[in-house]
Amino acid sequence: MAFASSLIISLTIPLSSSLKWVSIPILLYQNNSYTKRSSLRKSSSKYSTNPSHTATRTPKTLIVKAAEYKFPDPIPEFAEAETEKFRDHLIEKLSKKDVFEESVDEVVEICTEIFAKFMNEEYSGPGTLLVDPFWEMADTINESELPGGPQAARAAVKWAQDHVDNDWKEWNGS
Repeated sequence: MAFASSLIISLTIPLSSSLKWVSIPILLYQNNSYTKRSSLRKSSSKYSTNPSHTATRTPKTLIVKAAEYKFPDPIPEFAEAETEKFRDHLIEKLSKKDVFEESVDEVVEICTEIFAKFMNEEYSGPGTLLVDPFWEMADTINESELPGGPQAARAAVKWAQDHVDNDWKEWNGS
C-alpha cells in the first residue's frame, strides 16, 4: 500500500465571544485516496472547542465552521469613541510615570494613531482584539528613540483587554 505525503499544521481560531483561542491540528494530504486508507482515520480522537461541552466535533467540522463565520465590519463611530477613551486613559496613566520624561505627548500620539488604525480597519467585535497593534506601538516608540516603549504598550494592551470588548457589547446592546 502506497502512502501519500502529509503535513500536520495547527490552525488557531477564536472561540465565540471570549478572548480564548483554540488550536486545531490539521492533517493535509497530497492524495485524497490516502484519507480512506489512513490509520489516522480510525483514530477515536475528537476535538471540542469547549471541554465542558458534551458533543464533540472533528477538526474538519471546526475548520468549516471557522471558514463560514464572517466577523462584522468595524464601526467607525465606535472606533472614534473608543480611541478617545484610549487616548485619555494613556495620557493620565503615562503622565504619572517618570520613565517618559517630557515625551508623554509623543508616546501617546504614536499609541493613539496605531490604536485608531486598528479599531477602524480590523476590530469587529469580541474575539477580534489582536496583540499586533500593541507590538507595533512598542516597536515604533523604540524606533523613534523615545523612552518607555514596552511600558506604554503594556498600559495600552491592559486597558484594551479590560475595556474594548465590554464597550463593544455595551455599544451594540448585547
